[in-house]
Amino acid sequence: MAETADELSSSSATSSHLLSLMSMSPTTITSPYAPFFRNLNADERGLFLIHLLLNCATHVAAGNIAQANTFLEHISLLSSPDGDNMQRIASYFTEALATRLLRSWPGLYRALNPILPESAAASNHGRRLFVDLFPFLRLSFLISNQAILEAMEGEKVVHVIDLGGSDPSHWLAFLQAVSGRPEGPPHLRITTVGEDRDFLAQTALVLTEEAEKLDIPFQFHAVVSQLEGLNIESLHVKTGEALAITSVLKLHSLLASDEATATPRQLFSPIAKIESFLASLRGLSPKLMVVTEQESNHNGANLNERFMEALNFYAALFDCLELSVPRQSAERLKVEKLVFREEIKNIIACEGLERKERHEKLDKWMRRLEMAGFGRVSLSYNGLVQARRMLQGFGCEGYKVKEENGCFLFCWQERALFSISAWRFRRYD
Repeated sequence: MAETADELSSSSATSSHLLSLMSMSPTTITSPYAPFFRNLNADERGLFLIHLLLNCATHVAAGNIAQANTFLEHISLLSSPDGDNMQRIASYFTEALATRLLRSWPGLYRALNPILPESAAASNHGRRLFVDLFPFLRLSFLISNQAILEAMEGEKVVHVIDLGGSDPSHWLAFLQAVSGRPEGPPHLRITTVGEDRDFLAQTALVLTEEAEKLDIPFQFHAVVSQLEGLNIESLHVKTGEALAITSVLKLHSLLASDEATATPRQLFSPIAKIESFLASLRGLSPKLMVVTEQESNHNGANLNERFMEALNFYAALFDCLELSVPRQSAERLKVEKLVFREEIKNIIACEGLERKERHEKLDKWMRRLEMAGFGRVSLSYNGLVQARRMLQGFGCEGYKVKEENGCFLFCWQERALFSISAWRFRRYD
């Protein structure tokens, strides 16, 4: 099993080869040192790669281009996107650091990286693989559905708004759940926000067919839009509907809109983009809002701190795959490339409005949502039991669900990686 950066950086290496290599300056480490690297055990190789990565990140942050370039050359010789766990991690973080350096020359960067339309299909495929290979989003869907069912008990007209990040399987399970209500299914409308028109059309077809089979009065409403440009009026919320809102790994992208002008004191200011958006959602008077986010601090201004946080977070995710999916698996390689690689690159290489992956921990989201006028709703014990039962059937030890202040944390071993929390417009408190 690969260790996280914190564990590796604190371990005691016993190999004299490793200690001698780590004491070398980058200019003294040349190609002949590769055989020494191959003779190290897995933990020692991981420790040495982390040593190189952290030194490289320090030079990149300081603008020491020549020194950073030397470290990048050495790491590139030792890392590989299809190697062992730490080699894969090092490969993607090295690419991110190199991209950050290259962006110092906009002309060169644009010539080598022409602006191409983002492939929504590739992004959706990556997300689908993430759902398949990890239990985290399936846990989110399960707990979200349970919370909505409990909040909507007895309601005859229900409107659920999906702000993006979900999957058709999420709402298929919800349709099946509401069909079994003792009082019968409600009139149900699901509105989904997304950028891929074809994906939304396919989702509409699948859900409409399932609703007909289950004899549920159903409407599907697609809103083709980025979240940051969403017109709240396009959601078509009607008087008399019991409204629920879900967001799966999406709200953090709105934190990018304010960096150019916001100061640390303005982080929770009502004028900020995220606060304006939350205020608009609150104005819809939702009976319930369920939010799933990454449980890590990737929104700091300091590159070195952000780098270490990201290294620990993604090392844990790679660790999950190492124990559950063969290294040669095509699906594993794709999810690492389509999801993790792109997120790592955005966190490390980008700044300003281009840096969308601004993950923050639950405590910050709790403060932000409370200041926006939402009241916390404790997730039910029934949801916790169902989540733990799902993990028992997943077939891989190490995944855990923990309760914290009425919210749930999805963990690998003891490290929390994702959080889910429930909220409502305070009039319902």
